[in-house]
Amino acid sequence: MEFSEHIKTANVEDVVLRQPLHPPSRGTLCITGHHLLFSDREEGSSRQVLLLLRNIDAIEKRISVSSGTITIKCKDLHVLQLDIPGMEQCLNIARSIETLSCLDSVSEMYPFFYRPCDANLPDQWGLSSPEKHYSQMKELHDRWRLSTVNREYLVCPSYPPAVIVPKNIDDDMLEKVAKFRQGGRFPVLCYYHRKNGMVIMRSSQLLTGANRKRCREDEQLLQAAIEGSDKGYIIDTRSSQQALQASMTGGGFESKSCYSSWKRLHRQMERGKALQESLIKLVEACGDEYHNMDRWLSKLENSKWLSHVQTALSTAGLLAECVERDGHSVLVYGSEGKDSTLLISTLAQLIMDPYCRTLEGFLALLEREWIQAGHPFQQRCAHSAYSHARLQQESPVFLLLLDCVWQLWRQFPLALGFSEALLLRLATEAYASNYGTFLCNSDQERCVLGLKENTHCLFQALLRPRERDCYSNPLYEHTELAIWPSVHPQSLQLWRGFFLRRTPQARHLEEVQEEIRNMVFKWGKLALS
Repeated sequence: MEFSEHIKTANVEDVVLRQPLHPPSRGTLCITGHHLLFSDREEGSSRQVLLLLRNIDAIEKRISVSSGTITIKCKDLHVLQLDIPGMEQCLNIARSIETLSCLDSVSEMYPFFYRPCDANLPDQWGLSSPEKHYSQMKELHDRWRLSTVNREYLVCPSYPPAVIVPKNIDDDMLEKVAKFRQGGRFPVLCYYHRKNGMVIMRSSQLLTGANRKRCREDEQLLQAAIEGSDKGYIIDTRSSQQALQASMTGGGFESKSCYSSWKRLHRQMERGKALQESLIKLVEACGDEYHNMDRWLSKLENSKWLSHVQTALSTAGLLAECVERDGHSVLVYGSEGKDSTLLISTLAQLIMDPYCRTLEGFLALLEREWIQAGHPFQQRCAHSAYSHARLQQESPVFLLLLDCVWQLWRQFPLALGFSEALLLRLATEAYASNYGTFLCNSDQERCVLGLKENTHCLFQALLRPRERDCYSNPLYEHTELAIWPSVHPQSLQLWRGFFLRRTPQARHLEEVQEEIRNMVFKWGKLALS
């Protein structure tokens, strides 16, 4: 596609830009295939604003005979207004934005064109791989193996080519188990707890159906996973009623008679449309400047966002408790196993594992549990809270994860090796990025597009020295202890740094945090000298 076909007016002079926390500025607006660029032309100013078109969630137009106004609402909740002279110029700019911000072809998105001057395309893309993860855990090798049954993505389209499974379950058995699990997502190991040898596995739901079909290979796989232990737990992120309804339409769950060594626990977690609508209501409440405090708190509560945070943290706490305190292995799933399953397995690992709480460990965890494990970022992050488009498969599950991690960071300010700035960066990058990390819905799609050969990896970029300094927590102190979050309502707070970051209060908070950061680094240098 030629981007120029969709650009009738490439630049406009005498445009006024209005943004929260900034005075209005007058300058030149340029539009390219992937960006809006505003350059301030007022004397003594060199200010520029570069906006990735992919970040635009919605635009609103007000047109008069001699001019027009475009309000741009971004997926990262940034809102800006452009006053453009000339009706035709305004309409042309608006049409270009609407078209270029919604490109369907992944290979035409900016990460395939982004070439920073200080970095070449990496020989090795990413921080980890299933092979590297397995090789680092020597303790596993007696009972678990690395299977390449999915090397052609034929067994499970959303899994990576290699996965970790019980050693005495061969690939023929895995293929049969995959046919008995939704989307082929058979149980695979995602975490080994070195303290007691217990594991966390994840999968999708069984396809038992109303006739309660069985798969003996599936039963054998789960039994092999808890060999030497009296029982294991299954955490189903659906209510028992939802699981029963799913069995009426072809889905299902493990029966007690066939999986007698496993105890099933139901913890209902919202997903999909309900979660997306919760985000929309929350952002609407945060953008309302005219309500009194009681009304604002009422709207915040009605959004139910903090309830979702509470449920996610409490379910992850339950999972961690089963492994860390009770000493039992756990299988976790919902329906597809691509959303709430990944959310609570990630949070549980953060609670238990000190390496996952370091900067590099956290990024490797996200790569393993979200990128490689097949969270459909392209579908879930197609729109954010402002879009007028009809909801399809959008759902802010990854944003909910980052909010939960922020709650942990706030409750345990010394235990996490990264800063809030990293979480804010990830929240923006998931929706629109220069990097290829969050493109596509699965490893298979990335492979088909040659994404790893043609784009840069965000996680590798964040670990370069300058970036690492910016996103490290200067107060971090390593601890081997688990960190158990409080989920009482009074312990959970609105993530002001994200949802209210365009307000004066958030700006002051950022300035204070930066001052503390500088002071800590200064003290550190003095101590070393």
